[in-house]
Amino acid sequence: MKFKYILILVSALLVAWFIYDTLSIPGVDDLEGDFSEVAMYRNENNTGPITRIYAVTVNDTLWQEMQDYGDFMPHTKYGNTKVYFFLEGNPAPDNIYPGSTNFEARYNDYALAKYEKDAMGQVSFVKQPFK
Repeated sequence: MKFKYILILVSALLVAWFIYDTLSIPGVDDLEGDFSEVAMYRNENNTGPITRIYAVTVNDTLWQEMQDYGDFMPHTKYGNTKVYFFLEGNPAPDNIYPGSTNFEARYNDYALAKYEKDAMGQVSFVKQPFK
C-alpha cells in the first residue's frame, strides 16, 4: 500500500517537472532588443522547398541576439529562411518578395544584418550585408 502512494507521488512529481520544463523553454520573447516583425513572405509550396523571408526591426545592434532570433525562426528541411534586421525608427520594408533581391534597393543602406539558414541547414549571419 505504501509503495502505491510513493509511486503516485513520484509520477505526479515527474508530470509536474515535464510541464515546467515544457513551459520554460526560451523563445523570441526572452531576447533583448524588442524585435518586431514588419514584413514576411512564405511561398505557398507545401510539397517542396519552403521559402521564408522576414524583415524585423530591433532597437539596438545586439548581434548575438539577432543571430539567436534567426535561430528561433521556423525552418523546413530543404527550405530557406532569411531574416533581415533593421534599426527601429529607420526605414524598413513593408513588402518582401522572393528572388535574389527581397525588397526595394532603397532599404539596403538601413539593413543592419542578414541571417540565412539554407536548404542544408547551414547558417550564415552577415553584418551590414549591403555595404
